[in-house]
Amino acid sequence: MNVRTVATKPFSDQKPGTSGLRKRVPVFQQPHYLENFVQSIFDSLEGYQGQTLVLGGDGRYYNQQAVQIILKMAAAAGFGRVLVGRTGLLSTPAASCVIRKNQAFGGIVLSASHNPGGPTEDFGIKYNISNGGPAPEKVTEAIYARSQVIDQYQILEANEVDLTKPGEFKLGEMTVEVIDPVTDYAQLMESLFDFDRIHELLTSGGFRACIDAMHAITGPYAHRILEQRLGAPAGTVHNGTPLEDFGGGHPDPNLVYAHDLVDILYGENAPDFGAAFDGDGDRNMILGRKFFVTPSDSLAILAANTRGVPGYKDGLAGIARSMPTSQAANRVAEKLGIECYETPTGWKFFGNLLDAGRATLCGEESFGTGSNHIREKDGLWAVLFWLNILAVRRQSVEEIVTQHWQTYGRNYYSRHDYEGVDTDRANTLVEGLRAQMAALKGKSLGRYTVDYSDDFSYTDPIDGSISQKQGIRIGFTDGSRIVFRLSGTGTQGATLRVYLESYEPDSAKQGLDPQTALAELITIADQVAQIQVHTGMEKPTVIT
Repeated sequence: MNVRTVATKPFSDQKPGTSGLRKRVPVFQQPHYLENFVQSIFDSLEGYQGQTLVLGGDGRYYNQQAVQIILKMAAAAGFGRVLVGRTGLLSTPAASCVIRKNQAFGGIVLSASHNPGGPTEDFGIKYNISNGGPAPEKVTEAIYARSQVIDQYQILEANEVDLTKPGEFKLGEMTVEVIDPVTDYAQLMESLFDFDRIHELLTSGGFRACIDAMHAITGPYAHRILEQRLGAPAGTVHNGTPLEDFGGGHPDPNLVYAHDLVDILYGENAPDFGAAFDGDGDRNMILGRKFFVTPSDSLAILAANTRGVPGYKDGLAGIARSMPTSQAANRVAEKLGIECYETPTGWKFFGNLLDAGRATLCGEESFGTGSNHIREKDGLWAVLFWLNILAVRRQSVEEIVTQHWQTYGRNYYSRHDYEGVDTDRANTLVEGLRAQMAALKGKSLGRYTVDYSDDFSYTDPIDGSISQKQGIRIGFTDGSRIVFRLSGTGTQGATLRVYLESYEPDSAKQGLDPQTALAELITIADQVAQIQVHTGMEKPTVIT
């Protein structure tokens, strides 16, 4: 086995964000850039020699080249086996599934999630640990620390390998197994949901669905499970072929970027159900006929409707939600008599709760929902859960949601994103907010009175680790909230996210448009943070 040692120098910008390292493709294409980060991952781990690594990605531009490089580096590092998705494809939920099923040491997932793809767009890489979930902060911090002093990496000298056909072959002394990217995941889904009931719903003739895979990784999974296994008519899945540039689209499942699906569900003769996924398949947007379900409401409704869903028939141990996610799930947890945990943004914070059996369902307002079946959020899982509920209740999406509001009250909720903000300006805005925190309690802002204001800090109830400065919160005496946070998922400038929430228990007042219901809070948010002044923007880039 001919292993080459290559001298290198550190890159200063290899600090992982919320979900790994994300940069523009040309950045990753720099000599040694990807190799440095991969070697930093391996150098930060212990005991992996001879163990199994899972590898794959969402198929975006540079995915195939990166897979070839990582395979040769894994062989040089001493891994015994790599399970890689055919042609280098593996959705993020499927990667978690494969890691857990095969008791792998860990996995490398190649994706920039909901960010655009293409020769000048975004690419990403992250490491998942043996539970199938994203590496915790102590691991990513170690990877970054290593990347800042790295002076060499090792790579096997070998030709590129054929990943187009399932099977096994040797790469140096390491075994490479090319796996079908869908099979293990599909088997897991069938163990969780009532496929017979969903099949009946999808083939009865009285129910129509429209699923937009947005030319991203979920297409093959949706075709196999929804159309082939569950009998949905051919054509139910739109844009189901993964493309390196996602067909020129932006694979972010929200009302702005999934506008083709929105037009269909709000058009004439609209289907009964619609859903869209992001680049790597871990996010979802749920729509009914002329009706949008917020991700916060979706989490609460799934938690309240486990009856008839086989994988959850024994009830829930608890619910976990990210801090900016609405408090709708709290109300369900209270009625069920279970705990609802509030964590920082980032799926890695749910891992300890899931591993300890404290939580069963998890969700984030950023269109991510999941459960203890894996350790990632899971877009297609959420769609199958919704289809199972629809098959059991035989009501429309709108009827299910409005009845939920009547029972639990409605949490009016919206997120305003200001994308591409100059980083210095964004940081100035946040520091200005922090300077006001101590003086806000008890202050009247419009018709609202401030109950508390803080910069959210989280102490993990399992391992005691502390995460600070996770988002600035202003809570009001009536339960309303405004949250400000800088996102860690972009590659250019900063994204300011403003989250607005107001609780309405009166069913007669639950039919307003959220922007109308939240209008005064929107004004207060701008006044307190001076958003227009600092960002130079008159309105958000995206409203969800």
